Amino acid sequence: MSRKPIVAYQGIAGAYSHLACTNALPDHQPLPCMSFEDMLAAVQDGEADRAMVPVENSVAGRVADIHHLLPESGLFIVGEYFQRVNHMLLGLPGTRLEDLKEVRAHPQGLAQCRKLIKRLGLQRVNHADNAGAAEEVAALGDKSVAAIASSLAGEIYGLEVLEDSVEDAGHNTTRFLVMARDSAMPAAGNGPCVTTIVFQVGSVPAALYKALGGFATNGINLTKLESYIIDGSFSAAQFYIDAEGHIDETGMQHALDELRFFCPEGAVRILGTYPASPFRRGGVETGV
Repeated sequence: MSRKPIVAYQGIAGAYSHLACTNALPDHQPLPCMSFEDMLAAVQDGEADRAMVPVENSVAGRVADIHHLLPESGLFIVGEYFQRVNHMLLGLPGTRLEDLKEVRAHPQGLAQCRKLIKRLGLQRVNHADNAGAAEEVAALGDKSVAAIASSLAGEIYGLEVLEDSVEDAGHNTTRFLVMARDSAMPAAGNGPCVTTIVFQVGSVPAALYKALGGFATNGINLTKLESYIIDGSFSAAQFYIDAEGHIDETGMQHALDELRFFCPEGAVRILGTYPASPFRRGGVETGV
């Protein structure tokens, strides 16, 4: 009897990455991992079939370190998912707002809920992650302590939602990449796609301008461009781009040919071509 497919995520049960797994891949069994490295290794070693990788948040920006890990993982991007980060104020059952004195969460979670914390006059306590804070509050049994975390964390740890949607920014959303050992590229012409590329250029004037010129002349929109220092040198950088389009389309092929012309040999790598999420154009996420 074949086993249920497994999707690895970083964090503990109830984390927003866990929530993204259940929403995007409901037919997969979520596997919690202590670190991003452990999450990617679970897929590399065959313990898991997919990894749910957070890469950027609409409030906090890019997720630290993950872009350094992706190119070296040997994995392919096979999908993307945009998870709404809907923070809940969680407490023990029967807790009243006037009972609260302290709130615990990841520093980003606390920073994203400043208005609530100020309104209730709560002391902020940093925690390694939001779901862990919820687990801790449940274990403490103290009605003066609350957590900021997901509704899933509240369900798992038996906490009550004291206030719903307590984040300051209504657009708070995290983009996840779904990664696998093998590419699962859709056929060209079957809908909008994104192609993710990493590359390096020589340290000469206008190198980046020339390398990216092919995307402009072929009418390809770049939705993301970031640079990262590599090899401990402040003169060499690696670039990461998301380009709208399929790798097999003529325009994309011409753009990649020009990119490779201005890059050292072997310095251009394709991390994946995958369906663009409907979220990008104002649609509703339906899973990957």
